[in-house]
Amino acid sequence: MRSRAAAYPLLAALAWGAMFPILATALTRVDPLNLTTARYLFATVILVGILLIREGSAALRLGGRGVEVVVLGVVGFAGFNLLTNLALEHAAPQQISLFVATTPIITQLVRWARDGVRPKPLLLALSLVALLGVGLVITRGSLAGLGQFGLGGLMMIGAVLGWAVYTHGATRFGGWSPLRFTTLTALAGTAAMLAASIGADAVGWQHAPSAADLVAVTPQLAYAVLVAAVVAVLAWNTGVQRLGAANAALFMNLVPVTTFIVQIARGYRPERIELIGAAITIAALVAANLAARTRPRPSSPTRPTAVTDPVAVVDPVAVAAR
Repeated sequence: MRSRAAAYPLLAALAWGAMFPILATALTRVDPLNLTTARYLFATVILVGILLIREGSAALRLGGRGVEVVVLGVVGFAGFNLLTNLALEHAAPQQISLFVATTPIITQLVRWARDGVRPKPLLLALSLVALLGVGLVITRGSLAGLGQFGLGGLMMIGAVLGWAVYTHGATRFGGWSPLRFTTLTALAGTAAMLAASIGADAVGWQHAPSAADLVAVTPQLAYAVLVAAVVAVLAWNTGVQRLGAANAALFMNLVPVTTFIVQIARGYRPERIELIGAAITIAALVAANLAARTRPRPSSPTRPTAVTDPVAVVDPVAVAAR
């Protein structure tokens, strides 16, 4: 059922929404590039271990798609995460998360540019409505501050574009399980992050964290690795495979709303216009999901795929918990 499939991108969006404030606190002790690299070094080790247990060593083979995997891993994992952490040094978490809400529109434009598939008017309209709601949440009804994001905003535009390309690319790997696609692209992205961190440390752009620094940010790293990197990315790629890139991307509108809620829990007090914006966003997402459910589902493929464990496709949370 599409309603059940929608739980996967929903889980990812909620996890990533909480990630921005959490990572912002860690950046006071660890530089952005090193924090991102440490996060995905741990996450990739976990993903590789799960993949070997669930699908065997054959799943680590690229099957002649090495270039595509590397490109998607670099622009998706490395590009999005590195630029996001760098942007958090220049703007508040709720401001940065606003840009994530542009993912549905950008994903549809990427699909249009690469595949010639014109965005469906209903999905595009609901994306814009949800984005309007997010704008009200973050700006409290005033757009005056949107032009003041500066360098952080430019970095987030690049980050979202990279994630949109990654999301669209995931739909081309229907013969792979989400676990396999996530792991192999994470390996490529992590290698790029590691190279960037080593280079930045070597030229003095940042400094390698001490053991004390890593211990100090252990709680943030634990969340960023286990929840935001392993479970959330597996859930996201499962949702993309089952719903399609355009439908799954709609859930990214909940990322800034979640960030906003986390900030409230930390003491921020919202205005009425912000609550109205949150309601608009949720309503638009529900409408998009109902509209998607009215379309007939494609017939199930009869030929076998590389998946050896159905749980790895339909329940990544269970896989990560094993």
